[in-house]
Amino acid sequence: MSQQLIAYEGLSPKGIVYSKVQLWRLERAGKFPQRVKLSPQRVAWIESEIDEWIAARIAARREPIAA
Repeated sequence: MSQQLIAYEGLSPKGIVYSKVQLWRLERAGKFPQRVKLSPQRVAWIESEIDEWIAARIAARREPIAA
């Protein structure tokens, strides 16, 4: 099974418009999928993990807010 990679530039069409620094911070905090280092200057993310992260954000907004 082949996994698709998505570069930083491919995140914005999916609605993810964080800066590179903010993505790094979220990754470090365990709040965003970890990047895959392709070369010293190039990174990407596994597209299925990004799609799951988006789906989790959508599901979280449907959960009732604790009072």
